[in-house]
Amino acid sequence: MAMDLKLVVMLLLVALFGLWVSCCNASVSYDNKAIKINGQRKILISGSIHYPRSTPEMWPDLIRKAKEGGLDVIQTYVFWNGHEPKAGKYYFEERYDLVKFIKLVQQAGLYVHLRIGPYACAEWNFGGFPVWLKYVPGISFRTDNGPFKAAMQKFTTKIVNMMKAERLYESQGGPIILSQIENEYGPMEYELGAPAKAYTKWAAQMAVGLGTGVPWIMCKQDDAPDPIINTCNGFYCDYFSPNKAYKPKMWTEAWTGWFTEFGGPVPYRPAEDLAFSVARFIQTGGSFINYYMYHGGTNFGRTSGGPFIATSYDYDAPLDEYGLLRQPKWGHLKDLHRAIKLCEPALVSGEPNKITLGNYQEAHVFKSKGACAAFLANYDTKSFAKVSLGNMHYNLPPWSISILPDCKNTVYNTARVRNKQGIGTLLKFYLQVGAQSAQMKMTPVVYDNGFSWQSFNEEPAASYEDNSFTVVGLLEQLNTTWDASDYLWYMTDVKIDSYEGFLDTGKYPVLTVLSAGHALHVFVNGILSGTAYGSLEDPRLTFSNGVNLRAGVNRIALLSIAVGLPNIGPHFETWNAGVLGPVSLNGLNEGRRDLSWQKWTYKIGLRGEALSLDSLSGTTSVEWVEGSLVTQQQALTWYKTAFNMPAGDEPLALDMNTMGKGQVWINGQSIGRYWPGYKASGTCPACNYAGWFNEKKCLSKCGEASQRWYHVPHSWLYPTGNLLVVFEELGGNPYGISLVKREVDSVCADIFEWQPTLTNWQLQASGKVNKPLHPKAHLRCAPGQKITSIKFASFGTPQGVCGSFREGSCHAHHSYDAFEKYCIGQESCSVPVAPEAFGGDPCPNVMKKVSVEAICS
Repeated sequence: MAMDLKLVVMLLLVALFGLWVSCCNASVSYDNKAIKINGQRKILISGSIHYPRSTPEMWPDLIRKAKEGGLDVIQTYVFWNGHEPKAGKYYFEERYDLVKFIKLVQQAGLYVHLRIGPYACAEWNFGGFPVWLKYVPGISFRTDNGPFKAAMQKFTTKIVNMMKAERLYESQGGPIILSQIENEYGPMEYELGAPAKAYTKWAAQMAVGLGTGVPWIMCKQDDAPDPIINTCNGFYCDYFSPNKAYKPKMWTEAWTGWFTEFGGPVPYRPAEDLAFSVARFIQTGGSFINYYMYHGGTNFGRTSGGPFIATSYDYDAPLDEYGLLRQPKWGHLKDLHRAIKLCEPALVSGEPNKITLGNYQEAHVFKSKGACAAFLANYDTKSFAKVSLGNMHYNLPPWSISILPDCKNTVYNTARVRNKQGIGTLLKFYLQVGAQSAQMKMTPVVYDNGFSWQSFNEEPAASYEDNSFTVVGLLEQLNTTWDASDYLWYMTDVKIDSYEGFLDTGKYPVLTVLSAGHALHVFVNGILSGTAYGSLEDPRLTFSNGVNLRAGVNRIALLSIAVGLPNIGPHFETWNAGVLGPVSLNGLNEGRRDLSWQKWTYKIGLRGEALSLDSLSGTTSVEWVEGSLVTQQQALTWYKTAFNMPAGDEPLALDMNTMGKGQVWINGQSIGRYWPGYKASGTCPACNYAGWFNEKKCLSKCGEASQRWYHVPHSWLYPTGNLLVVFEELGGNPYGISLVKREVDSVCADIFEWQPTLTNWQLQASGKVNKPLHPKAHLRCAPGQKITSIKFASFGTPQGVCGSFREGSCHAHHSYDAFEKYCIGQESCSVPVAPEAFGGDPCPNVMKKVSVEAICS
């Protein structure tokens, strides 16, 4: 009897927990099918937009475009180091006005997923942790450590209470429907063992105990304690299953591309494969997808981590770094979202039935209460596949999924920009779907004679002045600077006797410096003797070069430079930077002289930083060299100029391609680090969307600067008299710097002609159509632009992609005529993809398409 009673109690507890999960009291809950809002299951499409990576003036437009793209939810991290730069000193203004950002999302009618963390990773400096946290006595990050848990709980509680005070949780009528505690901790837990498991359990209990009234999630955390939902991150997540049968299948980071690193090529992800991965997730029971990133934005200031993460965080997202639509990705995903929403009634209530259609083909069919939706998949990476479902036949491109919201008619295929078939209640949808491609250009803003520069030299010897200190031996950089600056000077004197042999032979002794990273400039007697730098894969570096020493006392000055702090890994708070040695001279009469344990003089930062040369008030504190006397190609040089805001509202950027490495400011606001001198290594072969994607598959910019253009927000500019300040470390040509506008250069459409899957009598019997329906090639320039010429047009079998189309073996000779007639002088136009529009059928019985590229200006 005792065992029976225990069993009954256990069953009652399980039942009560199930009731809590189904959430009869709270307005947001979940079950195995989906997140439920006010009791209604929803397929939710989300996108990451990080508020500090854009400006408040950009937020409304970004949110609007996200909504137009079919998103239901905006997801963001909360950036601890931005909100608490000093212990107990909080900041929620300007780009860090979290409440304002969430309220703008609410006003747009969208939900919010708030990833409090407070560890973010996100290629953000120190993973989002404030540097002061590293120096809390006895602390150890992200494990069962009292000081860390106390600090983490305090900040998490601060954010939750702020959201509650503004009534921003859905349970209060606000937009926040989900929260996240910790971030991608599963791999860390595996590595750290028992203390990590205890920490996971504590973090879950702490978060749930805050009483937000909405569910919490842990991403990449297979053992997420109940009631927290474990979720998936990755390029694909169809394989993923939650750790309990009553939890929904959620994908918190569907990676739209990958980040850019200085010295690396720029990754991109084809829209076809991204759409394929999302459709594949939905067909296997997924109900929540978040694009990471939907808008990546910019790592302004010194916020990029890594180290070596570039200032641009574009991420090949549907909205580019500047907030413009990236076509065809934005439009192709918009069509996908509309197709998924048509399937929602069946998806949230029906059970999936998997049907094998061939060796590499399958169907997933959802049926419930009269609703039916089907997904037809072809996993072959090379060949089309003809498949049958019911009494219908379908032609599936390689590596693609077709979506059938009524289990009969295809409205969308992940490998095609537009689908051309369908009848009945879905007819309006078929006639609307379609995404164009666009080629962007960076157009210089013309100023008479370009920028007029003044310069000021940062002398290495000046670092011996005020605020320097001397100790024996080499100091670790972060422990010395507390990340107050990228720069730390290491300086020492070396005495060379007049009888040293190299003075007669001219064979310079070799200076060898070992550093934990990230970059190093070596000066001997005030002259730059060389530079060394690491990479994201290995930030460590070694400088080993002959140096010109003279008889007497020589001054060696090492400028160690951080390029962002680490943001990932176990206990990254213990990682080192700076010159840790040994430092030695080889080739002296005595052989090798170890300099590591000499007296070294240190100074944090640059003289120009101390004088605030990036600000209008600071620039008056020194004498600047004017006009033709401006120093070029010299290391450690400050440059300044003034300019007026250009007309128009196109996004702006600085072209820094003639510079080496440094930082740039406008009106005292830090644009960020620039480093066009670090060229992207490797090769960039052609990329095929079909087949498994990874971050090294599709690359661009090989042999070029990893980042050439640097975003200048409009809101940082005045109508006249804007101050531009550049600090160049290596020696560049400032006269090559230009302000550019980012705008649409050309727009493209690439659309197959329509082929019905139904017989003519079935089409006519539907009562909806009495003649074949054809898709239209839609072209639209940016607002304020018009189509001025047709660069390419072909109806037939054209080949290539937007920007490099070419005629195929079949071509209608009147292809240009139709587009010139309907499009020239228009902001937008539409041309039917039908033989009669192009003077007849150039090749009967051949599947044809239109490829067109129109110039916008």
